[in-house]
Amino acid sequence: MTDPIPFFDGHNDFLLRLKTAPDRREEMWLGDTGQGHLDLKRMKEAGFAGGLFAIFVPSPSKGGTGGLDYMSMMKQTPFEVPLPDLMGAEAAQPAALAMAGHLHWMERSAPDAFKVCRSAAAVRETFGSGRIAAVMHMEGAEAIGPDLDALYLFYDLGLRSLGPVWSRPTVFGHGVPFKFPGDPDIGPGLTERGKDLVRLCNELGILIDLSHMNLKGFEDVAALSKAPLVATHSNVHALCPSPRNLTDRQLGRIRESGGMVGLNFSTSFLRTDGMMMADIGIDAMVRHIDYLVDKLGEDHVGLGSDFDGCTVPAPIKDVTGVPKLFQALADKGYDAPLLAKLAHENWISCLERTLKA
Repeated sequence: MTDPIPFFDGHNDFLLRLKTAPDRREEMWLGDTGQGHLDLKRMKEAGFAGGLFAIFVPSPSKGGTGGLDYMSMMKQTPFEVPLPDLMGAEAAQPAALAMAGHLHWMERSAPDAFKVCRSAAAVRETFGSGRIAAVMHMEGAEAIGPDLDALYLFYDLGLRSLGPVWSRPTVFGHGVPFKFPGDPDIGPGLTERGKDLVRLCNELGILIDLSHMNLKGFEDVAALSKAPLVATHSNVHALCPSPRNLTDRQLGRIRESGGMVGLNFSTSFLRTDGMMMADIGIDAMVRHIDYLVDKLGEDHVGLGSDFDGCTVPAPIKDVTGVPKLFQALADKGYDAPLLAKLAHENWISCLERTLKA
């Protein structure tokens, strides 16, 4: 049996899983429960060699959506899930700091297998050392606060990637709804505080994630940012008309900037009918990768699984199914150098173009 292709994953929600059951964190991380999509044993088995680990603070209600079970609502179309209200920094910071702590605990609990990286050089070095190269990411910048001072604190903790919004509005901008069918052209763009956040992220060398951002906000970031445009976990709107997916115009802007898109494994952003149902094949993932490679070029596409935050195609099941995706691509004619680009090289190169330290 050949070794799996090592890959870098642009997005997962494992920290939120730990946050929801802190008394079971050792079992969930170092154990062999087979629950969820990720744990250290399965990551090593699958070739998971690095990734962006998201800090995401749900709204204080079931599912983080104002008491609505949005996963169930997305099992039939059409749908539109009402978004929760804006959350202030005073509510978001404690949970965000707890998840940052979980990431560092993961490193301390398995120092020979896992490392929190603060630079692209550290990612590349760690990636080749047999340890998992983890980069701290924040999905929704509520915990930063309008004065931006907390950004310096989180930066010192290792934050190197940040999405100004997760669908619900923030003091920085507006996201897209969970809706199908739908278009990302909804709502206003960045606020003045949001523009300041973009400038400071550029100054510090923090990647700005455009996943969940609405169209006007996307265009504002494109006009302001000096860094490559990146969507860590988004798919193709032309193949699945969800507001979370990227239009051809957005893909063109990303390509012009030398940016990056990570394929989201969520079935609701892969399926032509937009449903959050697992009964689809890997061929749907291949179609989106084919389209992204065609529109962006082979140097600007990677993975952004959304593991532990979504429903994935049944053949994938969890992280151990990722080699099946690479095999499907190989069967279609993707050669070894291109598979290496899609698996990890494009992500590491993008971090090298974006991070400063």
